[in-house]
Amino acid sequence: MIVIIDYQMGNIGSILNMLKKIGAAGTISSDPAVIGQADRLILPGVGAFDQGMANLERMGLIPVLNEKVMVGRTPVLGICLGMQLMTKSSEEGKKAGLGWVNARTVRFKHDPALNLKVPHMGWNAIVPKKESPLLADMYAEPRFYFVHSYHAVCGDPADVLTSTFHGYEFTSAFQHGSVIGVQFHPEKSHKFGMRLLKNFAEAASC
Repeated sequence: MIVIIDYQMGNIGSILNMLKKIGAAGTISSDPAVIGQADRLILPGVGAFDQGMANLERMGLIPVLNEKVMVGRTPVLGICLGMQLMTKSSEEGKKAGLGWVNARTVRFKHDPALNLKVPHMGWNAIVPKKESPLLADMYAEPRFYFVHSYHAVCGDPADVLTSTFHGYEFTSAFQHGSVIGVQFHPEKSHKFGMRLLKNFAEAASC
């Protein structure tokens, strides 16, 4: 069973609908007991970093998540803000992140010469940087839907799973063991997102 963590940040119904389309068993929950029984976890999120961490704290979800992810090595997929919460910190706020990956979250650089539009919004290509079951049998020229003003910077280049170009190259997905984060929205990315979520749901090992 895939449990989508409900911590009151963002539209999570679309993720559950996508899981249904690919035939994966999923549920939405904020119950630590349900989360504790999950085979896989999805940490979604839309909104501000500090509010996301505050909600996880207020709802008492951090201990069970740390136990599942860091001790039990349960595969977890962070989406958008969910990915950023997996890092150690964010320039958007003052709270510490979950710290599951040696990374920090930064705002897109302001450089008039780049004429960079922030937020980065719309479809963009991803470039794989290493092999992963998450990207197995992916369609050619994969493109995903993005909406964000911040992105992760990995402390260890080996954790970078994919990169994307928006004014400059940034990490659009990372993977450290069973911890995976994607800055894009697979639930809004049609066949590409369906393939990625199917891989996450079915891969023997992430």
